[in-house]
Amino acid sequence: MPDPVNQNTCGKVYGALRALGHALLAPHCLLCGEAGTDGRDLCRACARALPWNRHACLRCALPLPADDSGGVCGDCLRQPPPLDEVRAGFVYGFPFDRLVPRFKFHHDLAAGRLMAGLMTEAMAALPRPDALLPIPLHARRLRRRGYDQALELARPLARQLGIPLLGDALVRRQHTAAQSELDAGARHRNLRGAFRVTEGAALPAHVVLIDDVMTTGATLHAAALALRRAGVARVDAWVCARVP
Repeated sequence: MPDPVNQNTCGKVYGALRALGHALLAPHCLLCGEAGTDGRDLCRACARALPWNRHACLRCALPLPADDSGGVCGDCLRQPPPLDEVRAGFVYGFPFDRLVPRFKFHHDLAAGRLMAGLMTEAMAALPRPDALLPIPLHARRLRRRGYDQALELARPLARQLGIPLLGDALVRRQHTAAQSELDAGARHRNLRGAFRVTEGAALPAHVVLIDDVMTTGATLHAAALALRRAGVARVDAWVCARVP
């Protein structure tokens, strides 16, 4: 006959272990450390503080005044970019700007998962392209960093939205200086001819480039030009955040 004392003791131990497991696995806010809500690592207060980019230029995602109904900024009207449309989920500002460097430079894949989930939410209502193409890292930088942040964003985005992912269709053939170290003019010169389409890649008519942050657009423009030369009819871009 089982010992009721032992059963009671085991029950308490198992209950304590279950409680500890739930506490360790429960989502917590990556921005402030409070308990997460809705099953993600973001609390309700920080979610309300996120700088959604709801009013922006359709060609470059630059934030526009809420009462601006034109849809396209003056710079894009004067010199149309090689991208047909750009969508950014957020303005690169507090508190979203805390997540990006953690994911991009500090191997914080939890921050990347949260960014991918928020990006999916931001893009869910948009018309679906034929495929998603993440902006690739050069092989040397990929070896040093250990992962491609654009690919890590694109994978869950493609899966959740049911869009094919072409992860190897675009190649970064030049090891360029880090864009963050350059001014706007140097960024464009730095990336001239930096991308090529993989030989034999079957590209559809409408693709969307995926990246984490858009600053001047130099990286996305260089990739878009390579795709245009390869015959892609429409090239858009979806990014997590746009620097204003």
